[in-house]
Amino acid sequence: MESHSFFESDNLDFNLLKGDCLTVIPRIDKEINMVFADPPYFLSNDGLTVKNGRIQSVNKGQWDKLISDDDANAFTYEWLAAVREKMADNATIWVSGTHHNIFTLGRILPQLGFKILNVVTWEKTNPPPNFSCRFFTHSTEFVIWARKHPKVPHHFDYDLMKRLNADKQMKDVWRLPAVAKWEKSCGKHPTQKPLALLAQIILASTKKDAVILDPFCGSATTGIASNVLGRQFIGIDKELEYLQLSQARYEELQVEGKKDFFKQHFYRLLNKTTDE
Repeated sequence: MESHSFFESDNLDFNLLKGDCLTVIPRIDKEINMVFADPPYFLSNDGLTVKNGRIQSVNKGQWDKLISDDDANAFTYEWLAAVREKMADNATIWVSGTHHNIFTLGRILPQLGFKILNVVTWEKTNPPPNFSCRFFTHSTEFVIWARKHPKVPHHFDYDLMKRLNADKQMKDVWRLPAVAKWEKSCGKHPTQKPLALLAQIILASTKKDAVILDPFCGSATTGIASNVLGRQFIGIDKELEYLQLSQARYEELQVEGKKDFFKQHFYRLLNKTTDE
């Protein structure tokens, strides 16, 4: 991993790698226990949206521009195949999306041998309004959860998820707010995910010290949640700006009391009844 290394924590539990994930992933020398991926949705089509009460462009950057459907399909197949090669046999993968890319993911995952376990619907409690008033407000994203092999058991902390849900079986609809202002204290990424969402995913599907990979890490929300919860993290991104933001977020997290603050936030949002 050295040739692509951007940042490593002193105890090597938080690693940032710079480059295209298709080039970097084959060089990873650790077995991966869980993957969270927030790949490009290819939504940067010069449209408009509303953010904080203001009309703004939907464009995120060149990395989010769609060249063609064939290119998107090939890219999805290639990065999923590369990730799968590094996953432990009992590992699972979570991939987020909207209707723009979720059907492509749902088709390609089984082609590569993955078994889809759930399609979680994340319902945002504070979505941006639909200013065109021509259709329903978009208030959800989807997260596909799949394991590497159809017949190799995966880790699922059923009991913990039940405790988080008032001692009832947790459903595949999670109602959580979008990113809070305090989560952007070091800056922001245009497609940043909330820490509580990643905390629930990590708690559900990994054990302490698990190795977690995010091939499109952005501002490293996956890594921050992993670090708070005692997991190891490997994040990949092409953009220097976001790698610097990720490092800043990690360094901020090491300030005394920060991890406890984040953990309390997780527990409060997830209705956690134990602090294990």
